[in-house]
Amino acid sequence: FRVWVKLRAAHMEGGEGRYYYNLPNVPYVMYFENEDIPGWRGYGIHGAYWHNDFGAAHSHGCINLPVNIAEKLYYWSMPDLQAQSPSVFASNTNPGTRIIIHK
Repeated sequence: FRVWVKLRAAHMEGGEGRYYYNLPNVPYVMYFENEDIPGWRGYGIHGAYWHNDFGAAHSHGCINLPVNIAEKLYYWSMPDLQAQSPSVFASNTNPGTRIIIHK
């Protein structure tokens, strides 16, 4: 996978019934994609302020991190943010960091 966009904060909402979620201001979002999983599927890495039980399933496809760890990863990873921009898309000249997920 590669990070295709970084967002300083995002509103995440979805699911149905008891699986419905509405999370404003999710911090340090890094969405990723590859040739099999398109970016619009919404898989990402981000900070999670709504739980403190990392390592257990609490997600609808994302990798949840403590907010302070997500912040460090957000500013370390590519694509580089320009000035103090709250978002950036990867490009040929500013590619996204490669992500490897192990089961």
